[in-house]
Amino acid sequence: MTYKKFIRWLVVLSAPLLSLSQPALADQEQSESTSSSSAVMTASPGSLTLQKNTTAVVLLSNESGSLKVTSSNSKIATARLVKRKINVTAKATGTAQITVKDKQTTLTIPVTVKAAPVMSASPTSLNLAAGATSVITLSNVSGSLRASSSRTSIATVAISGSRATVTAKKAGSVQITVKDSKSKLTIMVTVTQSTSGGTGGGTTSSTYTLLAWNDLGMHCMDGDYSVFSILPPFNNLHAQLVDSSNKKLVTSGVTLTYEAMADLDGSTNSISSTKTNFWLYAQPLYGANLVDDIGLTGNAAPSYIPHALSFEAGSGQFIADGIPITPYDDTGRKNPYPMVKVVARDAAGKQLAQARVVLPVSDEMSCAACHASNSGTAAAKPAAGWVNYAGTVEQDYKKNILRLHDEKSKNSTAYKNALQAKGYDVAGLLATADAGKPILCASCHASNALPGTGIAGIKPLTAAIHTHHAMVKDAVTGQVLDSINNRNACYQCHPGSETKCLRGVMGNAVLADGKMAMDCQSCHGTMSNVGSSTRTGWLDQPDCQSCHHDGKRELAAVSATGILKKWTDTRYATNANVPVAGKNLYRFSKGHGGLQCEACHGATHAEYPSSHANDNVLSKDVQGREGTIGECTSCHKTVPLTADKGPHGMHTVGSTWVGKHGDYAEKSTTACAYCHGADYRGGILSTVKTARSFNADGKTVNFAVGQKVGCYDCHNGPKDD
Repeated sequence: MTYKKFIRWLVVLSAPLLSLSQPALADQEQSESTSSSSAVMTASPGSLTLQKNTTAVVLLSNESGSLKVTSSNSKIATARLVKRKINVTAKATGTAQITVKDKQTTLTIPVTVKAAPVMSASPTSLNLAAGATSVITLSNVSGSLRASSSRTSIATVAISGSRATVTAKKAGSVQITVKDSKSKLTIMVTVTQSTSGGTGGGTTSSTYTLLAWNDLGMHCMDGDYSVFSILPPFNNLHAQLVDSSNKKLVTSGVTLTYEAMADLDGSTNSISSTKTNFWLYAQPLYGANLVDDIGLTGNAAPSYIPHALSFEAGSGQFIADGIPITPYDDTGRKNPYPMVKVVARDAAGKQLAQARVVLPVSDEMSCAACHASNSGTAAAKPAAGWVNYAGTVEQDYKKNILRLHDEKSKNSTAYKNALQAKGYDVAGLLATADAGKPILCASCHASNALPGTGIAGIKPLTAAIHTHHAMVKDAVTGQVLDSINNRNACYQCHPGSETKCLRGVMGNAVLADGKMAMDCQSCHGTMSNVGSSTRTGWLDQPDCQSCHHDGKRELAAVSATGILKKWTDTRYATNANVPVAGKNLYRFSKGHGGLQCEACHGATHAEYPSSHANDNVLSKDVQGREGTIGECTSCHKTVPLTADKGPHGMHTVGSTWVGKHGDYAEKSTTACAYCHGADYRGGILSTVKTARSFNADGKTVNFAVGQKVGCYDCHNGPKDD
C-alpha cells in the first residue's frame, strides 16, 4: 500500500464500528433428568460447520443431572434439546457458540454457518485464439441454464447440460453471462489472433519487458478473526512496463491486470473467501461490509478473471493494493508463496507482455508457544487460569491473551474509558469476544500498517508488543528474546519456522563456519530497539546505505547497541523523504530509468536470488538467470555504451564494453577501484553472476560464476596496454 493511499484507510478505519447487538440467549432451555455418572459429559461432534437453513445433531454422552443448552447468537444458530441430542439449526451466516451444561460440566460447541452453495464456473475466464473453442463447466446449478455473449461477433456461447461451449470469432474482449434460477455469473473472454503468451513468463514480444513484485516480501494475516485481529489479508502488487525500443517506462495507453495461475509445483490459489473467516468479521473489526473475495481497498482476490491494477503517476508504477489472498491453495494445501500472472495489454486488447510473480502471505504469526492453554509458561498463564477453549489452538491462545490483558488492566481508568470508546464490553475484552464481537488490536494500539487507528496516550502496537516481550525467555532455547543473535526470537511470532520469511540473498548468506551471516537483528536491532518509544513503526526501518557503501558490504546495518550505521557514500542510498518527510524506505525508492528499486532487486526480505523457487521465476523469465536483474538486454533492445550511466553509476556489461573500456580506463582508474578493488584484482561488486566469455587482446578469456573480475584477468594490471 502506498503512503498516498493512507487517506483511504483513514476514512475506512476512523468510521465508527457498528456495535454488534448483544443477542439474548433466547433459545429453548430445557431440563431433563438423567442418571448420574462419574464420567465427564462429552459431545460429538465438538464443532459444527453448517450451510444456512440446515440442521445438524450433536450427541451427548455421560451427562449428569439436568441439562441446559443455549446459543450465544440465536440469529445465527438455534439449539433445541431433545433427550440426549441437541438439534442445531443454522439461521444466517456467521458464528455462534452452543453451550450445554449438566451438573458438573460445561461444554462449548463452536458453530460456523456458511451460505448455501451457488452456481460456479470453471474456468472463470478464458484467453482464446480466434477460431478456438473452450468448455466452461458449471457446478451447483439450480433450475434451467441460459447463456449469452455481450458481443457475438467476437465470441459465441452455447449451453449443453451443465457445460457452456465458447467459440472465439475474432480479436477482442467479451463477457459471457450464464444464469440459473438463483444466480448469474460473468466470464471474461479475451480473443487474440494468435496464441502468443501462453502460460510462460517474461515478455510476450521482444519490445516490452514487464516487471512485477510484492512490496514487503511477506504479508501477514490472522489465521482466525473470531477473537481478535492484528492484520487483515492485505497484499500489495506493483508493476512497471518498459518499452525496450525507446528505453522508457510505459505509463499510458495500456492496461495491466492480475489473475491466478499455477506455480512451479502446480499449486493454484484462485479464491480466498472459502479459506478464512475474515469476511464474517470484516464489519465488526474493520467497519467494512465486504462482498466475498473483495478486500478492504476494493481490490479482489486473484481468480481466473483478470483484475486491473491502477496507475499511480507520482511513482510511475501500476499498483493493486489490499489484495486479500490467503496461504492456502485450491486443494487446501498450505502455500505461503502463491503465484499470479500480470498481463499488459494495449488499447486494442493485444497482449504486450506478462510476468509471473509471487504474492507471499502467511498466517503463521502465532503466540501459541507461550499463550496456548497448558503451554507450561507460568508468566503467560492468567490468574483466573487457562481458558482451555474447545475450538482451534489460535482461538484458545487469543482468548488467553485477552484474559491476561483484562487482568493486567482491569483497575485502569484509561482502560475502562478505552473499552467504552471503542464500543467494547466494559467487563473486558474477553467478555466482548465471547459475546461475538472480535477485537481489533489497533483500535487502541495504533499501527501504521492500519493508518488512522489507535487512541492517544496508549502505546502503539509495535512498541507495546516488542518492549513487553523483550526480556521474555525463548520457550524452546531459554535464551531471552532480546538477544541480538537469536533469529528464532523473531520467528516465535513472525512467520518463520514453516514460512521462512527471511529468505532473500542477505537472509541466506552463510559464513565459513556454516552459521548464518545475517539475522533479523542485523538490520532491525534487538526487540528493545524495535519497540523503542522513539521509533515510528513501519516507517523507521533499515536503509540500504547502512551496509552498502564504498565498495563494501557490511554484515550488520546497526551497531552493537542497535543504532543504524551512517556513511557518507550515497551510491546505494535509498531516496530521501519517501514515503514521508524524514523517512527513506527501500520499498518506496526508485533509481535507474525511473524503475523502483524492488523491480530489479526483489522485495524486502526476498531480494534476488531467494531460497524459494517461486520468488526467482520473474528474474529468470526476464534475464534467463536468478539474481538481481542486471543484464542490460533485459530492458534495452540496443544496449548503450556508457561508463557510468548504468544502475548505481555502473558501466555497460558485455563485449562492446570490453572492447572500449580501455579508452575510459586510461583517463582515470580511480572509479574502477570502487567495484574492482583497490588492487584491481577484483572486488565483491565485480563478482560474475553468469558464465561469460570475452575476446581480449586476441585471446578468449572465460569467467566462471562467482569469479571476481579484475584487471589482471586479461592484462598485467590497470596500466598495461
